[in-house]
Amino acid sequence: MRKGSLICVGTGIMLGAHLDPLSRNYILQADVVFVLVADLLTERWLAEMHTDTRSLQPYYQQGSSRQQSYQLMVAAMLAEVTAGKKVVGAFYGHPGVFAWVPHEAVRQARQLGYFSKMLPGISAEDCLYADLGIDPGSFGCQHYESSQFMFFQRTIDTAAYLMLWQLGVAGDRSLARFNTPASYRQLLVDYLQQFYPKTHHITLYEAASLPTEQPRIDILPLNVLASAKVAGKTTLVIPPASKPIPNTELLAKLAALDTATDAAS
Repeated sequence: MRKGSLICVGTGIMLGAHLDPLSRNYILQADVVFVLVADLLTERWLAEMHTDTRSLQPYYQQGSSRQQSYQLMVAAMLAEVTAGKKVVGAFYGHPGVFAWVPHEAVRQARQLGYFSKMLPGISAEDCLYADLGIDPGSFGCQHYESSQFMFFQRTIDTAAYLMLWQLGVAGDRSLARFNTPASYRQLLVDYLQQFYPKTHHITLYEAASLPTEQPRIDILPLNVLASAKVAGKTTLVIPPASKPIPNTELLAKLAALDTATDAAS
């Protein structure tokens, strides 16, 4: 291994409450800490933990492709790694969830022969399960980024939950917008109404980022989604609209296997 390393950690969602001890220790021992989080308060909090904390936020530019911004972020982190420094990237939520930069930075660092790894963090998905009281094992869950869901044909199971993330930029093909107009969400609504009743109740969810805040949990009919106020961090949660259909063929085979197993024991 060459001298220099890269560790990508997650700060979690709630300020000061979700950073685990191992991730905090890596931050404290780093030579330089790169930060990409959702708010200025978290940036300042991390800057108090380490004297050389650098925000990746300035790489975002309105009108420029986010992919170009992401590549510049990776290059900035790797420049310090190749200079022989212990680098930590601290990212909002879980560093591996809806986050291209940490995955790519870790991959490139390893390819260049440097020690690099990613640590898990608390994501908005974890908060969603807790705040909405959803057990993903009860009905099953389907998770998609909103634009990706619109761009590709998917098999939708209406007997399970459907979670569409980053609703505020739904339908953006440019990777340059920070939000899309209501007309884009209307196309999404029109598509979803092929599978769900127009009055089917959905939830708009946003996790709380401060201990003094409450999560956003707005329940509304599907047909008014386009006119609802949404942000980049808004998640659309669609509960089951049908009951699961038993797999009678496989159930019969399992019953026969149970009988054979019981007879042999």
